[in-house]
Amino acid sequence: MAFGRSSTGRRQPPVEPVTLKILVAGGFGVGKTTLVGAVSEIRPLRTEEMLSEVGRPVDDLHGVETKTTTTVAMDFGRITLREDLVLYLFGTPGQDRFWFLWDELAQGALGAVVLADTRRLEDSFAAIDYFERRGIPFTVAVNCFEGARRFAADTVRGALDLDPEVELVMCDARDRESVKNVLVAVVQHALVLAEHPPPAAAGAPAGR
Repeated sequence: MAFGRSSTGRRQPPVEPVTLKILVAGGFGVGKTTLVGAVSEIRPLRTEEMLSEVGRPVDDLHGVETKTTTTVAMDFGRITLREDLVLYLFGTPGQDRFWFLWDELAQGALGAVVLADTRRLEDSFAAIDYFERRGIPFTVAVNCFEGARRFAADTVRGALDLDPEVELVMCDARDRESVKNVLVAVVQHALVLAEHPPPAAAGAPAGR
């Protein structure tokens, strides 16, 4: 933690950073573990296990046939956006049978990233519904996989039926700068909503 200097040359006390919790959610195999690992300034904590024959009947591998591991609890990483702002990242498990962990992970979260894959957009609905129903601000980040068809942002927004205030951005979950831009968008969106909540926030949002 560095000391600064005032205009008179005196050393200033160290800046105590604000720490914020951000969730990274989305469907199975969409790139959540990759995103956390790409941006974390510490070695990320991962709880990955090998996919097994036992789980094959309940794990939908369509579109991610080469995937061999799955997150069974969470991914955890940390990034310092500014000297006074640190984000703790919690990647949620994407498979249905681990969703009971989401409520625990969501406690105290400022906002969330919903990572989406245009080849499997329907896998994003559960995460979008989760954050809408709990009033947790979120930004949708479309992970642009190699070889996947590219769509205009408005087309993806329409397919996901997003509310107007929800930001949608394109990203590469492998690229640190791309992921940082996503996280900045989440924080800015959450802070704006905290100061100016939409009228619909007063009541329970309708389900899909």
